[in-house]
Amino acid sequence: MDQNPHQIYFGKVFHQRKRPLQHGFRYSVFTCLLDLDHLNALPKTAKGFGYNRFGLFSFYDKDHGPRDGNSLRSWVEAQLAQRGITKTCQGIRLLCYPRILGYVFNPLSVYYCYDESGSLFATIYEVKNTFGEQETYVCEVLREEDGAVMAQRAAKTFHVSPFIDLRGAYTFRFNEPGDQLSLQIRHDGPDTLLLTSVTGTARALRTATLFKCFFSYPLMTLKVISAIHFEALRLWRKGAKVFPHPKYMADTTKRTGPSAGK
Repeated sequence: MDQNPHQIYFGKVFHQRKRPLQHGFRYSVFTCLLDLDHLNALPKTAKGFGYNRFGLFSFYDKDHGPRDGNSLRSWVEAQLAQRGITKTCQGIRLLCYPRILGYVFNPLSVYYCYDESGSLFATIYEVKNTFGEQETYVCEVLREEDGAVMAQRAAKTFHVSPFIDLRGAYTFRFNEPGDQLSLQIRHDGPDTLLLTSVTGTARALRTATLFKCFFSYPLMTLKVISAIHFEALRLWRKGAKVFPHPKYMADTTKRTGPSAGK
């Protein structure tokens, strides 16, 4: 496990829909990797980064997990236990966008869970949609022969895009976050093949890096939600089939989707 408690990754988000029609896009982004046990240190090491308070950048507990402001560590441990994963969770790091000037929308946040030996043993994928709903996929780590690339699979149970139905499954392939970030998600459905990837290069989360983020990616979190709707419009104009939002009956946290000064 990396000794640096908090990092920023500068990189790209890439989407490629291969069937039933072709559609793709790529955006430059930055994302944070935060140590949940050292969040109180954020304002000290990175001026302008608030923890549970407004700042140029900020992180609020209530934007994630139970979304009620309670302990994220306790929520993660409960999620693991519910899935029968009994290892002691020594460290937890969360990959997510921060709030910028009080606003954020995280389509995907990833919790990396480490055991007492410092080995990554589980991941939790926290997925949000623009309807204010949230679902989590909890997966044990499965390492391939080279020990670097890990692969996980989960059945899709959550409505994300109006252009993709609920059938199918996700395959997650990723490297443990270090100097480089690499995460690929493949959605296979009866009529859909969608590839999504997130890549990046790490920098320490410090004051100078934050200001670089602010001026290089102005209002990035607002652009995330804007891009989601812009690409949806492009798909609709191409004639993509629309799947109505189902009556969602799963054990899902339902809160307001984007977080803006709440």
